[in-house]
Amino acid sequence: MLMFFLFISGFLSFVSVRKHILNMLLSLEFIMLGLIVGLINVFMGVEPESYFILYFLTFAACEGALGLSVVVALIRTHGSDFFYSFNILEC
Repeated sequence: MLMFFLFISGFLSFVSVRKHILNMLLSLEFIMLGLIVGLINVFMGVEPESYFILYFLTFAACEGALGLSVVVALIRTHGSDFFYSFNILEC
């Protein structure tokens, strides 16, 4: 039940709060937290499959670091992280 609450609330915040890119990345991490809780519940009794959770945590941490580096690069080039201030046609 907790997994569904985390996943749905993260997804709703991702869809509704799209003003700043940092808030969008935070809601993506919240979705990943819900998936990790769900994977822990699914693989609780299976011993050989517990390494899959560690792989998933590693990829989630890499995704978070990559997202933060993209936000830092966008703030340095554009001056803010407002999603609607970016022009796609601008190089």
